[in-house]
Amino acid sequence: MLLPSALLVFGAGSWGTALALVLARQHYPVYLWGKNPDHVRTMQEQRCNARFLPNAAFPDNLQAVTDFATLMPAVQDIIIVVPSHGFRETLQKIKPYVTSQHRLCWATKGLEYQTGLLLHEVARAELGENIPLAVLSGPSFASEVAAALPTAVTIATNDTAYARHLAQLFHHSSFRAYTSNDMVGVQIGGAVKNVIAIATGIADGLKMGANTRAALITRGLSEIVRLGTALGGQRETFMGLAGLGDLVLTCTDNQSRNRRFGYYLAQGTDITSAQAQVGQVVEGVHAATITHQLAQKHAVEMPIVEHVNHVLTGQCTLLEAAQALLAREPKPEM
Repeated sequence: MLLPSALLVFGAGSWGTALALVLARQHYPVYLWGKNPDHVRTMQEQRCNARFLPNAAFPDNLQAVTDFATLMPAVQDIIIVVPSHGFRETLQKIKPYVTSQHRLCWATKGLEYQTGLLLHEVARAELGENIPLAVLSGPSFASEVAAALPTAVTIATNDTAYARHLAQLFHHSSFRAYTSNDMVGVQIGGAVKNVIAIATGIADGLKMGANTRAALITRGLSEIVRLGTALGGQRETFMGLAGLGDLVLTCTDNQSRNRRFGYYLAQGTDITSAQAQVGQVVEGVHAATITHQLAQKHAVEMPIVEHVNHVLTGQCTLLEAAQALLAREPKPEM
């Protein structure tokens, strides 16, 4: 029999599984939905996600499922953790079953590729104005979260009561959630840092040195702040976990898919092969194009993003992009 406090997590990749484990450690009944029946069946049999997090055993209160429709009446909190290109599709799947009892949080870091919309705009378009919405973001590699290594994130929502509820829901001795009311800033920080991480991966692959990496991170943060504030985000957000924190993590550690992708490009690997070598979705590839378009639309100067996009769309080589950035006219830092 389903309990009213059951939680439903959509997305059985590494990040969705890690967050399901965090929630399960709080002894809530947690259901982890996956779209691939064979993958779900394997998780059910092996009691772990052997494909992505083989060392993280599922507790008894965490169940992998393919049928979500029968679970929806027993669920209030829905957590979506799918790649950005599948976000709207997932909302459309659950839309017929969503009622006023439901609340929606997502941990997807990206923008909608086809429209350039932020994900809260997509959620409002699909689910209307009456469902509380929130976004979870911050410096958080799935493998470390699954291993219960200390992690801190930001949860942003315009609903104060929902913010408190989610912070408590995710609270664990190894997982701390801070709250914010800046949904725009938190989403921009989480999406655009992936583009900067590709740049730092390229620089490291070209053996340009630690100084270059530090410069890219710092100037990349400036670009994120400029775009984020132009879209209505709060400057302070970008100095926190969802901004600087996530940027530093993603640009400096080899667990970062986007950094590894950039590194593989610098080794001479083509884009398709580099993505295959990473083995999971590289959000920064689509984010580069969308972010560049947003920057042009809002007249925001973002040279690092611009040149990453040019590399990914074949408009220049890696070395040409690096040379173009270094050849820019001197200007005040701030």
